[in-house]
Amino acid sequence: MSRVQQGSLLRLKRKAGPDVWVFRWYDETNGARTYRKRTLGTVVRYPHLRDAEKAADALRNTINSEFRVPETVSELVTHYCENELTEEKKAYATIEANTHYLTNHIEPKWGAMYLQDVRTVDVELWLHSLTFAPGTRSKIRNIMSVVFNHAIRHEWMDRNPITKVRTSAKRLREPDVLSPAEFASLLAELDLRERAMVMLAGSTGLRRSELVALTWRDIDLELMQVYVRRSCVRNHFGDTKTEASRKPVPLHPSVVKCLGVWRKESPYPGEDDFILPSVRLEGKQPLSPDTLLKKIIRPAVIRAGIKGKAIGWHSLRHSLATNLRAAGVDLKTAQELLRHANSRITLDVYTRAISATKREANNLVMTMVLEAGKKKALSAPSSAPSESGKASKKKGAKTLSTLSSTLAGVS
Repeated sequence: MSRVQQGSLLRLKRKAGPDVWVFRWYDETNGARTYRKRTLGTVVRYPHLRDAEKAADALRNTINSEFRVPETVSELVTHYCENELTEEKKAYATIEANTHYLTNHIEPKWGAMYLQDVRTVDVELWLHSLTFAPGTRSKIRNIMSVVFNHAIRHEWMDRNPITKVRTSAKRLREPDVLSPAEFASLLAELDLRERAMVMLAGSTGLRRSELVALTWRDIDLELMQVYVRRSCVRNHFGDTKTEASRKPVPLHPSVVKCLGVWRKESPYPGEDDFILPSVRLEGKQPLSPDTLLKKIIRPAVIRAGIKGKAIGWHSLRHSLATNLRAAGVDLKTAQELLRHANSRITLDVYTRAISATKREANNLVMTMVLEAGKKKALSAPSSAPSESGKASKKKGAKTLSTLSSTLAGVS
C-alpha cells in the first residue's frame, strides 16, 4: 500500500428492509486503483455508528496489511489447510478426513460467504438438513468450529459462530459385538493367517491401523506383549492416535502360540517384516484391512452362523470392551487395556451392559425381595403401641403374612 488508509463508513438506505452500514476502500496494484465496498450489516445489528466502526476495524487492519487477511470462509479454509492441516502437525487419517469434509461439504455451502456473515442458527439448520448420521453431522460441525478458532487465534475474528451450534452425536444403533461363543465360532472358520490377525485384534483391542503396521520386531514372545509404535492408513505410516495408544499390550498364551506358528509359515518372517504382509507387493506393504474384511472375514462370519450383526475390525475392539465389563474387570484396568486417554471413553463409548448381566442383576434383587418376603416379621425398633397401634400392628402383620405367601408362591 502507498499509504495507510482508513476507508469510509456510510449508512445507506435500501428499498426494502432497514438501512445498512457499508464500508468502502480501494486496492492499488501496479498503479491501478480499484474501489471496493463491503456491507457490514444492518442498523438492527449495529444500531449506532460506534458499533459499525468497531466492526470496520478488522477490515481496516486487512486493507493496510501487506498480507491479505482471509475474508471469506473459502479463504480461511485455505489458510487453515496450508498452516495447520499438515503432516508435521496432524496424523494422515485426520488430514484425509478433514480435507474430505471441508472440500465436499463445508466449502460448497459456505465458501463464498464472508466470515462475519456466518450465523449460528443458519449453520445449525443446514446441519440438520443433511442426510447423514448424527455422528457425521457432529464431525462437520466440529471441523467448522476448529477452522473459525483458527481465525480467532490469528486475531481476524473475535467470535466463533459455531460455538453455540447444537448437534447430537447420539448413535442411531448400538454397535454390534461378538460374544465369546461367537468369537470362538468365527476363529474356527478362518485359516492360520486370518485366525492370527483376528485373535490378535480381538484379544488386544488394537485398532486396524495399528494392527497392520505391526512388524515381528513389535512382538515380544518371551514377555508375551506387543509394542504399538505406529499406525498405517492406506499405506501412510504415522504416529499412533494418542500418547496412551503407545503403551504395550499383554498377549494371551494362545495368541502367542498362534503367532509363533504363523511366523514359521509366513513368507516374510524377518524382524522388520510385517506380521500381515501383502504377498502381491512382495511384503513391502501390509495387507489392506478393508479387502481382508470384505473377502475373508465377513464370509467367515456368515459361515459361523452369526446372523444380524454388521461386523468390522472395530467390532472386535467393542467386543473386547464389552466382554471385559461382563467379566467384572474394573474400569481402570479396562481403560489401560484399551489404551484410552480417559476412562469416560471406555465407559460411555465402548462398553454396554449385555442382557445376561442385566438378567443376573435383576435376579439378584428379586432373590433379596423373595427372601425378605419369607420372614414372618420385620425386625424394627418401635415404642410401646397404643390400642389403635395394636390394631394397626395386627393388620400390618396380616398384610405381611399375605405378601410372604404370595412371594413364596411366585418363587
